[in-house]
Amino acid sequence: MELAVVLVASRGGGRRFGRGAHYQTIKRLGLLLTQGSSQRPYMNIPPCIGNKREGLKRIKPLVYNGIQEMLDLDPSASDHVFRIADLGCSVGPNTYECVENIIEAVEHKYRCHGRLSSISMPEFQVFFNDHAANDFNTLFLNLPSHRHRRYMAAGVPGSFYGRLFPKKSLNFINSSYTLHWLSRVPKEVTDEKSPAWNKGRISYVDAPHQVSEAYTAQFGKDMEKFLVARADEMVSGGLMTLLIAGRPEGIAPADSVAIQIVNCLGSVLMDMTKQGLVNEALVDSFNLPIFFPTASELKEVIERNGSFSIQRMENLCISPMLHTSEHARIRSLNVRATIGDTVCKHFGSQIVDEVFDRYRQKLEELGKMPSFTEKYNELFVTYLKRN
Repeated sequence: MELAVVLVASRGGGRRFGRGAHYQTIKRLGLLLTQGSSQRPYMNIPPCIGNKREGLKRIKPLVYNGIQEMLDLDPSASDHVFRIADLGCSVGPNTYECVENIIEAVEHKYRCHGRLSSISMPEFQVFFNDHAANDFNTLFLNLPSHRHRRYMAAGVPGSFYGRLFPKKSLNFINSSYTLHWLSRVPKEVTDEKSPAWNKGRISYVDAPHQVSEAYTAQFGKDMEKFLVARADEMVSGGLMTLLIAGRPEGIAPADSVAIQIVNCLGSVLMDMTKQGLVNEALVDSFNLPIFFPTASELKEVIERNGSFSIQRMENLCISPMLHTSEHARIRSLNVRATIGDTVCKHFGSQIVDEVFDRYRQKLEELGKMPSFTEKYNELFVTYLKRN
């Protein structure tokens, strides 16, 4: 599996559920994953990622350096406010840490330029965005106190697959662990008359090629909408960082580590269907709007959009962290926190405990497979510039 960090520079013309997040808060953020619904909050720490803390730690200097190299400062700005948007913010503590890291890097950039010119330090305003179902109350209750933070904060509910802000109003946009969630399940996979009907599966693993093609096409449509909206919202010289869960080049969509971990849940549901514990029709109508692209698939969307050009790409390798029973237990809890409410609403509350207990066992089995233990996550860091 790969995680792509995309740094985007605009020149005019994407979960963080940290371990400190409250389980009940996360649990309330159930995803509406069936029947192509787009009305769900982004779960911006994919349950399949693994050692996310290590990933963010290793990415921090890359983002920092990207800001030093690519961010254009505008001393002529009338209000002298530096505006940052965190898209798909969720509620966990990593949200605040990410923003602090960005501001630290921007402040250093201003200090360095201030020694050479009359440019002064701006005030910082941060917009935390997620769907309206996100627990913004918890997000702001846990926000560092005003005297311990360097920015003003505001919440912006809504889907980031459309416009959220006025034109040329943002200096910096961040979206981490969010863009692997599609805006909706591809409509073809829920249509019984379509060759892409995904009967008996919750993802594109072991599915006809038409299913993978439908998911790939949906990813392309969503990213195009995302890029068009962000290009409108960014000021000249602004930057955007995207941390995207993906898969290595040459790996078929169904063979990625990420989707295999997710698909273990589908295997559990089908086992329970065969045992008469779950209605088969319910499984047929349950699909996850999730897709893990390769770097070339992401690159193709960016080039087709035409607003940004790729300047540089860097890769990092990180373990998927599914080596022990404890890893499997924690992963199962993470997945339950992310989609447990959806499973409950779709299949009924009476089976939820058994579903995720079986899921934990499936993850233990997957983690012991020789073919899986040799796999790893990759982080590819791509720098993009506005054309």
